[in-house]
Amino acid sequence: MKVLIAGAGPGGLTAALCLARAGIECEVFESVPHIRQLGVGLNLLPHGVREMTILGLGDRLASAGIATAELAYFNKFGSEIWREPRGIAAGYRWPQISIHRGSLQKLLLEECNARIGAHRLHTGWHLASFEQDAGGITACFLDKETGAPREEQRADVLVAADGIHSAARQRFYPNEAPPPYCGRVLWRAVSEGPPFLTGRSMIMAGYANRKFVAYPISEVSPQTGRALINWVADVYVGGDKPPIPRDWNRRVDKAAVLPYFADWRFDWLDIPALIRGAEVVYEYPLVDRDPLPRWSFGRVTLLGDAAHPMYPVGSNGASQAILDAAALSAALATHPDPEHALQAYEAERIEKTSRIVHSNREQGPEIVMQMVEDRAPNGFRNLCEVISRQELEEVSNRYKAVAGFDRGRLNSMPSS
Repeated sequence: MKVLIAGAGPGGLTAALCLARAGIECEVFESVPHIRQLGVGLNLLPHGVREMTILGLGDRLASAGIATAELAYFNKFGSEIWREPRGIAAGYRWPQISIHRGSLQKLLLEECNARIGAHRLHTGWHLASFEQDAGGITACFLDKETGAPREEQRADVLVAADGIHSAARQRFYPNEAPPPYCGRVLWRAVSEGPPFLTGRSMIMAGYANRKFVAYPISEVSPQTGRALINWVADVYVGGDKPPIPRDWNRRVDKAAVLPYFADWRFDWLDIPALIRGAEVVYEYPLVDRDPLPRWSFGRVTLLGDAAHPMYPVGSNGASQAILDAAALSAALATHPDPEHALQAYEAERIEKTSRIVHSNREQGPEIVMQMVEDRAPNGFRNLCEVISRQELEEVSNRYKAVAGFDRGRLNSMPSS
């Protein structure tokens, strides 16, 4: 069997590594001419780290990022709502890792070069079209920069891991509406700053329409006493159409962000200072897509954001793409017929990811901040008069079950 993968993001590269581990031949085709270490930070939850560990990448992943020790929610005044341990500190067999997306991309790319060969990773190849027949699939690619056709590629399976604007998804759903816009804009950046709370804390402050997320993605430098801190500002600006293009690399002046958080200076974190410390700020309209009834059509299937783009709530996007990759590889290794394998992969993953998309639209576990905002908009002195610990625990545990990282269930799974 031979598999073509369109897209060399974390999902596509992890799929290549999973297939290689299963002894399945694959090649990866990426639209951009050069894969660079761009972007900001992301989180890998314990179930995602488990799959990376099975691939033999656990130690390298831990070295490239930082093990998150806790997650804490605060209101807009910096008063604590909820705090819980995460990863190893919470009793999981695998850590939760915070890492720069570029570092993760570099790690995966180096492993793919080593395991499947650099000659099987092609850049500047944009998936344009494909045709299926009884014996396989023929994929047509274009040079992304010039538009010139590339050599046709023949294989048994095509995996479209080509993002929210997937060419394969558009082929199967030509009348699908553009990604729905919810009136919110994300500003994302990495700044150097002093450690806060435990030094391994992931924090979220605010409420649904104005939220700030921050967590370290590096150890504290002994020379400067500072660490790289990833942050996301999520603000409702209104409107029914995105005011800006859907471009993850769109840069914006930090002055656009500061007015929304000008007075968010807490005893434990100076948010305006963190914003001012960013070298580059990226701006993106918050969008996802409605869950699909099918991902797999004959010998073609979708993976990652091509299949289930979701709001960045609950630290789930990259982890779910990794879980897709593992499930796809297992299905192809188990079922000799490619079409049956892709149907089995879809059956394993589509309902799970659809639930997460819907949960994230309802704010997922972050809804506790809005609950407190609704009940105590002017702040509180005694949290238990605003929200009970039982309510907080129920929200947290419910989301872990939906997202697939319930501790008891995950810890019972094999490590290889």
